Amino acid sequence: MKILVINWQDIKNPLGGGAEVHLHEIFKRLAQRGHSVTLFSSSFQGALTEENIDGIQVIRQGGRYLFNFIVPARYYTQFRRDGYDIVVDDINKIPFYSPLYVKEPLLAIVHHLFDRSIFSEASLPIASYVFGAERLAFPIYRKTPMAVVSESTKQELIRHGFPDANIELVQNAVDHELYQSWDRTAGSEIIVGYLGRLKKYKSIDHLLSAFEIVKQEIPEARLLIVGDGDARPALEKTARDLGLSQSVTFAGFVSAQEKVRLLNMMRVVVNTSAKEGWGLTVIEANASGVPVIASDVPGLRDSVVDEKTGFLYEYGNIEQLAQKILLVLRDENLQTRLSRESIDWAHTFSWDSSADAMMRLLEKTVEGALSNRKQRGY
Repeated sequence: MKILVINWQDIKNPLGGGAEVHLHEIFKRLAQRGHSVTLFSSSFQGALTEENIDGIQVIRQGGRYLFNFIVPARYYTQFRRDGYDIVVDDINKIPFYSPLYVKEPLLAIVHHLFDRSIFSEASLPIASYVFGAERLAFPIYRKTPMAVVSESTKQELIRHGFPDANIELVQNAVDHELYQSWDRTAGSEIIVGYLGRLKKYKSIDHLLSAFEIVKQEIPEARLLIVGDGDARPALEKTARDLGLSQSVTFAGFVSAQEKVRLLNMMRVVVNTSAKEGWGLTVIEANASGVPVIASDVPGLRDSVVDEKTGFLYEYGNIEQLAQKILLVLRDENLQTRLSRESIDWAHTFSWDSSADAMMRLLEKTVEGALSNRKQRGY
């Protein structure tokens, strides 16, 4: 197949996250199997206009604030004449409304809907714009085949009127050659970790507040925050205001290899997000033998198996979160059991299997479009 994928960001974009990993890991495998894959995405400082990354031909144009307007223009001036068999619209941020103009068979990928959670992340004017753009997209995309990363996202789409038959699961996974559990040294430091982008809706300030309670019970405990984002200055200030500056380390953006090293220093990872499509970092932590405590919200309740690979807690309940962290830190036998079950759970997810599922869905989408055209006499 000749495949065109459209996404706001590519795997090298410093603002990328789990959505970009999902796209890249799956479509690089399809490229390795002989399919032609082109990714059209926004540019960023220092980026090449075009480059090949793991077999994916990446074309970049425009900044992140105008890219959604550039997509239809580039489609009309070039892509519609390039003979693609299928177009994949990775809906992640402002929708491209591709069903209105794309003539090739079309498949959409949905990680999660912002819905009202956007109001906890952005200013009122921007949040209103994103919320309205998402609401406008519902009727436009309703008949488009959808690939989703979690059962929570599937049910959310169904509640908004999308047909169940049009939605299929293409899961996130993990690189098991990279993410592995190392032997932990007895008596090693007591480190609680956070892994991911530093965004307001991720509610990392909740973790800082809970960690203040943890420190009262376990003074030697440390908090290691791995990742970067625009919420970092505010979080650093919160840490100072809570008197935690000497116990909290902001590691910033790190390489994948360094991320694995840091994961293997942690006793437990915490994800306090208000909403996720799945929570790719959960499985990365689990594959490294680290249990995860996460808020009981869509996406995270799919990736965390409560009381087996970690614990779920009521979002926003700081005291409950602190007590769950203390429970894990105080009980080495519990840590060992959770670690073992986390590794077993992580090994049920494979990027090769996800690539297989995506390929089946691409073929089904193309066949369905051809069948519809024949029925209409085209």
